[in-house]
Amino acid sequence: MREVPKPPELAIRGGCWFECGPVQIHMGVEENFRPALKAHPALRCIDYERLVAALRNADVKVIPDNNIAGVERCHIADPFGNRIELIKA
Repeated sequence: MREVPKPPELAIRGGCWFECGPVQIHMGVEENFRPALKAHPALRCIDYERLVAALRNADVKVIPDNNIAGVERCHIADPFGNRIELIKA
């Protein structure tokens, strides 16, 4: 994903926006931040295997999760320590 500029009236609040094709993710900023280790977003990924391989090649720790039968998924942490779930579409 690439970072895209926020509208000026929202940019003064801080945070950042990212997009890839039609998908956007908006990230906010909080004082006294602590990473979310349990609460997390889940993202459905069309090219899951390629994404996971690219993450591993970039030395991102990928933790497979086989707790749901028939669902291929894993967890990663963003650079700030927040948990993110990736699910094969």
